[in-house]
Amino acid sequence: FTDALMVWDVPEDVDAAQPSAIEESASDDEQVYWACVTGLRDYVLKNGFSSVVLGLSGGIDSALTAAIAADAIGGGNVVGVSMPSVHSSEHSKDDAADLAKRLGADYRVEPIARMVDAFQDQLALDGVAEENLQARVRGVILMALSNREGHLVIAPGNKSELATGYATIYDAGSIGGFAPLKDVDKSRVWQLARWRNAYAASRGEVAPIPVSSIEKPPSAELDR
Repeated sequence: FTDALMVWDVPEDVDAAQPSAIEESASDDEQVYWACVTGLRDYVLKNGFSSVVLGLSGGIDSALTAAIAADAIGGGNVVGVSMPSVHSSEHSKDDAADLAKRLGADYRVEPIARMVDAFQDQLALDGVAEENLQARVRGVILMALSNREGHLVIAPGNKSELATGYATIYDAGSIGGFAPLKDVDKSRVWQLARWRNAYAASRGEVAPIPVSSIEKPPSAELDR
């Protein structure tokens, strides 16, 4: 057996192969954002769902989560529910509606005052107990919509909240089958929201997240 070197004749009209360009590395925020999108898409589809539902408070966490969901499965497959109480500000309700419009989401408003009153007539809670009741009523609404219509409930809680326990158990921010921001700390939540809007601007698209949702100071309004 003899090794043989085969030399192929290359036609004269074929140019020599040109070296490929080296793609510029994506930023950390870009990589994290699309990782969150991929993780949510895989979970939704592999578990047999075609849509998700979440509460929209007008705040940054739910806004970013909704944007990730819209990128993962399409805005029309995202059900965003505003659940205002007597304590909810007009700007929070307006920001939630604006977000849903930008994403093309199925937007719904479910006021909770009458439901809270029904509990209060029975239990007469006050202080933190009353505040937590209102938060948990929102969780009941989301689970009811999930059971009735077949949506996957997704939770907008972030890693900082999970690590410190700064959340109401069983409320709209913590319940659900999947939490896209579970490994994203609060500081990066803002960074990802700003990155996503800048990415949209670079493509001549409408920014998905209202600026007011990014710039407003954090509050416990959703817990009241």
